[in-house]
Amino acid sequence: QVQLVESGGGLVQAGGSLRLSCAASGRTFSSRTMGWFRQAPGKEREFVAAIRWNGGTTYYADSVKGRFTISGDNAKNTVYLEMNNLKPEDTAVYYCARGSPVQLRVDTPRGYDFWGQGTQVTVSS
Repeated sequence: QVQLVESGGGLVQAGGSLRLSCAASGRTFSSRTMGWFRQAPGKEREFVAAIRWNGGTTYYADSVKGRFTISGDNAKNTVYLEMNNLKPEDTAVYYCARGSPVQLRVDTPRGYDFWGQGTQVTVSS
């Protein structure tokens, strides 16, 4: 069984930065994609960023390109999301997820099979 635990969320002013971490245990993600999604109240869960563990290819939503960076530490089984120049519209619960064995797309929740519990990010204006 896989466990994903997010941390690093909090309250920050607009223009500030946060780094989220996602620590994995169990049968993890040596050959998978790891993704970050977010969900604001009343909205659907949306893609933020993803990284292919083999090769390190990264993907970003247009709304976060140039501001967010996804990275991973294989030795620590941890994925990070560095978030800079945060905006109030970035406020949401952020989730990390492990890609499914057969993943047609990285930018949809259906492409992931295990999820963390989420961490709240609140950006004040």
